[in-house]
Amino acid sequence: MKYLLSFLLVTFSVGFACAQDDLLNQLDAQKTTEKEITPAAFKGLQICNMQSTKLPAQGEWYVLISHRFGDITKGFDNFFGLDEAMTKIGGIYGVTNWLSLGVSRHRNNKTYEMAAKYKFANQLENGFPVTIVGYNTMDIRSDKFTVLYPDAKFNNRLAYTTQLLVSRKFSEKFSFELTPIWVHKNLYDGIEDQKNLLLIGSGARYKIAKRMSVNLEYAARVNLAEGFTSPYHNPLSLGLDIETGGHVFQLVFSNSQPMNDITVFSNSSGRWDGNKQLYFGFNMYRVF
Repeated sequence: MKYLLSFLLVTFSVGFACAQDDLLNQLDAQKTTEKEITPAAFKGLQICNMQSTKLPAQGEWYVLISHRFGDITKGFDNFFGLDEAMTKIGGIYGVTNWLSLGVSRHRNNKTYEMAAKYKFANQLENGFPVTIVGYNTMDIRSDKFTVLYPDAKFNNRLAYTTQLLVSRKFSEKFSFELTPIWVHKNLYDGIEDQKNLLLIGSGARYKIAKRMSVNLEYAARVNLAEGFTSPYHNPLSLGLDIETGGHVFQLVFSNSQPMNDITVFSNSSGRWDGNKQLYFGFNMYRVF
């Protein structure tokens, strides 16, 4: 009986050791085949005015305050824009790690903007090459625009954008984003404005210090109607990101003073070629 117990004990120990080795080998194999998610291509939820592919984490609250001063090229006539400022204030909540919802209020036409941002795919280390995010907005004008349009109905207060954000983080310093944008307006004049507008946007970030980066974005309107003489221009913005603990602070120069997506993409009035109307301001996000 003593020899039988010794034989069984040795057999069980060898079997357990082999099984343990097999389990460890399987875990090691899983670790080598798993793809790690690449860190976010952009530190801020916006590049400048355009959205980036970054989303809040689940349960995070963001408070957003944006400000754009008036035309800085007027100099002391408007105290370099301080006399003609526009403000945007809003909140964004991370419903899940792949979905966020936001609402903001803009001084421009007293507009309320509802937004949804949702992730389709992550860029992976040695795997999928890009991050893909969808973004939709709905604007509701709340100003007394019936003075200008007496026959207007509530539906005419609404406008929409649909955007597909595709970004790639090429290195620790450089990231790039390509963004097809569709703008739809229920109220348009057909002379300076059109019902539907397609743009191809792009944005880039270059890290210049541990907590600072330079950002650039541009969107080109590609379906302007033949003979359309719009007074507006393609939006172009330059920014500087500064990371300060719990929030990202962004300094922005742009040819668009309003900050709601509809106006940025379809009604940017300024130019960068010396014909004036350039606007300076900031975006500030605080995370809770």
